[in-house]
Amino acid sequence: MPSAVIRAFDYAADARELHVLFTTGRRYLFHDVPPEAAAAFRAAFSKGRHFNKRIRGHYRFSELGPEDEGSEGLEA
Repeated sequence: MPSAVIRAFDYAADARELHVLFTTGRRYLFHDVPPEAAAAFRAAFSKGRHFNKRIRGHYRFSELGPEDEGSEGLEA
């Protein structure tokens, strides 16, 4: 998953949460993301472009600090 802005991501279908790790090291958890939106993000050729157009501003989010969950299990 080469991306200039997104290092890794993971989707928890049971919680409908999309966890995104940016190349800056900042981590965000997007809430109430439908499975179709996560699948489209996973399939997108340009993760950054897709994120900016289809996820950013469309879903409630929380920024995770360094003490929150680690980035194990995220797709690279």
